[in-house]
Amino acid sequence: MPTPGSTTPRGRAVRRAVLALVAVFLVATAAALVVRSGSGSDLPPVRVDRASTAGTRVDRYDLDSVAADRSLVQTVVRPTGDVRGRPLLVLLHGKSQDPAVLAGGPLRAALAALGDRAPVVLLPADDGGSYWHDRRSGAWARYVLYEAIPAVRRRYGLDARRQAIGGFSMGGAGAFALARDAPGRFCAVGGHSAALWTDPDATAPGAYDDAEDFAANDPVGPVVRRETQRYGVPLMLDAGTDDPFLAADRAFATALRRRGEDVRSTTGPGGHELRYWERGMASYLRFYARALARCGRR
Repeated sequence: MPTPGSTTPRGRAVRRAVLALVAVFLVATAAALVVRSGSGSDLPPVRVDRASTAGTRVDRYDLDSVAADRSLVQTVVRPTGDVRGRPLLVLLHGKSQDPAVLAGGPLRAALAALGDRAPVVLLPADDGGSYWHDRRSGAWARYVLYEAIPAVRRRYGLDARRQAIGGFSMGGAGAFALARDAPGRFCAVGGHSAALWTDPDATAPGAYDDAEDFAANDPVGPVVRRETQRYGVPLMLDAGTDDPFLAADRAFATALRRRGEDVRSTTGPGGHELRYWERGMASYLRFYARALARCGRR
């Protein structure tokens, strides 16, 4: 039975408008679920059994940041046993990504497999789209370098001489920018599907405040123009074969090699997605662990 007024021209117009809004909502919700779950990928999900993560722990605590002017959750993944004196690995999440998702089974299994070489992993939070540099929304680089890292070192008694930094997508670009601004601070730097651009006009909305912000924090341009000193530590760049950032990441790796940097550049099946990063997690952790071990012998 039709609802009252639905058969009038005005009623039919209202009904069509409501249905259109519902359709938009459903499409948007489905798209959000695809982004969060990676269900739009052809890659199979990564299965991790409990035995492979045995002994690892995930801690979360709040950090009141003066630089970012807010309280931010810090997620820490700990290996088995006493962690005092262990090295630190900082992993920066991607845009709108929950660090707790990255702290799941694949990361914990990769950490457990390293045994005594496993670092403590810090996954700091941001506002969802900081791109990990100082900008109008907050001093995000200062927050990571001078608040989040010192706080986790004090909390767990970590080795201040052995630190590495990496990140996913937005976090990959941030890791290279932070390491450039803090020379000698890190033993290795990695960008996994790093959100890099070789053209300032092609950047994603919100990645940078304006052209001046891009010029100050773009990791690629200064390397190509040889305007900054070398990183001088092992570097890693990887992206899936279907990743839109693959070309820019390869161009960055080429520019780094021309400056004499030690760069490991790889690719494999997958796009710009969580499943690709989870499949590479064991390789990422081995790369950082090797660099941290060598750094301790210097």
